[in-house]
Amino acid sequence: MKLVTIIQARMGSTRLPGKVLLDLRGKTVLARVVERVRRSKLAGVVVVATTTEPADDVIVDECRRLCLGVSRGSEHDVLDRYYHAARQFGAEAIIRITSDCPLIEPEIVDKTVQAFLSFRPDYASNTLERTYPRGLDAEIMTWDALARCWREAQAFYQRSHVTPYIYENPDLFDILRVTGDSDQSDLRWTLDTPEDLAFIRAVYARMRNPDMFSWRDVLALLQREHGLVELNQHSLQKALQEG
Repeated sequence: MKLVTIIQARMGSTRLPGKVLLDLRGKTVLARVVERVRRSKLAGVVVVATTTEPADDVIVDECRRLCLGVSRGSEHDVLDRYYHAARQFGAEAIIRITSDCPLIEPEIVDKTVQAFLSFRPDYASNTLERTYPRGLDAEIMTWDALARCWREAQAFYQRSHVTPYIYENPDLFDILRVTGDSDQSDLRWTLDTPEDLAFIRAVYARMRNPDMFSWRDVLALLQREHGLVELNQHSLQKALQEG
């Protein structure tokens, strides 16, 4: 089975414009996401899906610098963008990662993918029953599930968020929830606001080796420095319907 990890990225973030190319201890946010995903044993081929907007030419340039395959498609119909990227790279199963997760954990990506490979559902996710910090999100689906979703999903939010049509229709799809051993879902490690950026930069600044630390190292850091959590504790996650 050919696994393709598709990282969605664009410059047009509403709350933190250009966030994917902001500096994170000497590398761009996108580069940090890519290098962490590449450490996953089961990530397969790693590519980026960006938009055809001229503003995202700089993302294509960064992908070339990272020796990374790239596909371009619709800015707002991200489901369509994923569908065509998956076709372009011949995916039989598609791992979805977003570029606002510069603390994404290879171990957790692999756990999600391994569960998918072991039980063979249409779709597996570690977000449906949250136990991991927000920002360690990983989803994987079959090509057939993605294609059916692409054909049938109609609501704007279903297309801008790629997978809601799947997990909102458990009668149509075999769905697998992947959970951790303990509940860390109260922690926010995603990048969507200036406060999130301050938190993530503080984490990277404290890591002895910014290229190799794990999510367990971050948990240990937060145990030592409780105040770091307060940097972005008031950042609110956008509602699904906000796009």
